[in-house]
Amino acid sequence: MSTQQQHHQLSLSPFNLYSNRVLLKTLLHHHAHDHDHGDGAVSLVGQRVLVGGWVKSSKEVKNKPSPSPSSLIMDDGFGETTRNKDVSCVEILQSRIPLVRSIFHVLGGKSYVPRKKLEHSSQHPLKAIMLPQPSTVYLLLTDGSCVSSLQVVVDSSLAQPSNILPTGTCILVEGELVKPSSEGKHFIELKADKVLHIGTVDTDNYMLSRKRIPLDLLRDYSHFRPRTTTVATVMRIRNVLSFATHSFFNDHAFIDVQVPAITTTDSEGFSNLFKVTTLHQKADKEKVNSIYETEGVSLEVVKAAAKEKSNQVENLKRSESNREALAAAIHDLRKTNELASHLEARENKTIEASLKDDKVDSSKDFFLCPTYLSVSGRLHLASYASALGNVYSFGPRFQADKTDSAKHAAEMWMVEAEMAFAQLKDSMNCANDFLKYLCKRVLENCSEDLKFVAKRIDNACFDRLQQIVSVSPEMLSYNEAIDVLRKVEDKKFETNFECGIDLTTEHLSYLADAVYKKPVMIYNYPKEVRPFYVRLNDDGRTVAAYDLIVPKVGTIISGSQNEERLNVITSRINELGLAREKYEWYLDLRRNGTVKHSGFTLKFDIMVLFTTGLSNVRDVIPFPRSYGKANN
Repeated sequence: MSTQQQHHQLSLSPFNLYSNRVLLKTLLHHHAHDHDHGDGAVSLVGQRVLVGGWVKSSKEVKNKPSPSPSSLIMDDGFGETTRNKDVSCVEILQSRIPLVRSIFHVLGGKSYVPRKKLEHSSQHPLKAIMLPQPSTVYLLLTDGSCVSSLQVVVDSSLAQPSNILPTGTCILVEGELVKPSSEGKHFIELKADKVLHIGTVDTDNYMLSRKRIPLDLLRDYSHFRPRTTTVATVMRIRNVLSFATHSFFNDHAFIDVQVPAITTTDSEGFSNLFKVTTLHQKADKEKVNSIYETEGVSLEVVKAAAKEKSNQVENLKRSESNREALAAAIHDLRKTNELASHLEARENKTIEASLKDDKVDSSKDFFLCPTYLSVSGRLHLASYASALGNVYSFGPRFQADKTDSAKHAAEMWMVEAEMAFAQLKDSMNCANDFLKYLCKRVLENCSEDLKFVAKRIDNACFDRLQQIVSVSPEMLSYNEAIDVLRKVEDKKFETNFECGIDLTTEHLSYLADAVYKKPVMIYNYPKEVRPFYVRLNDDGRTVAAYDLIVPKVGTIISGSQNEERLNVITSRINELGLAREKYEWYLDLRRNGTVKHSGFTLKFDIMVLFTTGLSNVRDVIPFPRSYGKANN
């Protein structure tokens, strides 16, 4: 049967072309959106659909037993069973209860003759066996396409209830959409008549079997957490923001350029970079192996022994016997773990020492020179802006910062834009329009998800997004911002306000959250706190850079006009003591066809954090990486 024929047979509703199933948002979102009280679902009643998803919750209801004898199966004692078709109630009773059979013999005398077909042997009378009581299973099914769940009704004759009841079970079912048999929050349900797939769950080890797991614990299970309603909602909002990003730049004639993740330059002046090298692999292995050869013990062997001893302890605990053996096993496990920790600490010290070795010859490395994971793509974008005009890039950037900040991760996605023939004001206008566009698209396309956010996470999410769309940011120069903060009396800041300091997150957030209570744009920063490539202002002390700060999360966009004058940018490189040879390619752009250009960087993960109202950026990143954490 062709896909088109299957579609015609199964459903009149739009369906997923590549899996031949109907998305739940098609059934639950659009129709409910058009009709306030779910009246739109009435038009779906009677349609046949194929749906697939994961069980969110479930319950089993036992059906009322049928009084008919046909619900019995006869066991002849030889392992053969036959459904009771022509067995009388008297014969059932006599076959089940010896006392009753004796009474029939006494009262009936010779006139009582049981049927031959029921007596294979006097030692093996037929026995009546009651069939398992039929039941109906009610499943709340989610497929990730929307917040709402579809109630699916499955009869026990179609699938073993124990297989489909556990949370997390994957199921693919076909059936008819019907009105619910009882009043409730569901306006429509699916009465299944075919179960096409069941993906069972190991309930003992499936962590989502527990209720209300904290978000910080979920970070250790990144492969399962999108099955939770909160994380699934965040990912759908993230998807809309991602699509809106490309739509905005495409609508304004920007060209998408993929910048490298590996670079030789540190464009932002960061010292905490991820170094890319293959040299230490061999050296570290040799140094660590020398320890093992000297001491005659391997960390891997000790860890394996610890795992085996841990299993022994668990087995002894389950058996609840031989307490002396259990105590000895626990003591042995503790000593083994101490040895493993000691060896691991020594190995780490050895590796750290090798990483600090200044005698590493980069000419023998993979790239023949020092290379790092990119912190920013704006320098590379500048080269393409000098040929293509307006360009942008959307991808991950890396920073080896060991801080445990709620707004930082080692790998974060950035949206970077660069515009030729554009000055500082142009960049500020574009950044402001971009932020408004993102917020507007979320309001237009994520209403159901935002309702969930407002109910479960942050009830101010709608107002916060609407404010960005309708209100212009407060414009302040750096010096004006310092003056405002100096006059604050009801707040004690840790930093003294002196000319040339970098405003901290605390300062910026206070301006947006407490003083102006709306977005704030601060521009003309001191040159000491901005990268070398930012254009020097005429005063010689400040540069054409700005930050866009929003309530709740702080800085969300940073931008600048870049230095197009060869002599000025060369002086800045020398002033900061940077290795000029690393930036010769960038200086070439100033020697050959230089142009005024400006751009900005939007912290995409912070944008998702701002939209959803969550407090930690690691909860809005699909697979977060931070200091000491790189799961999955």
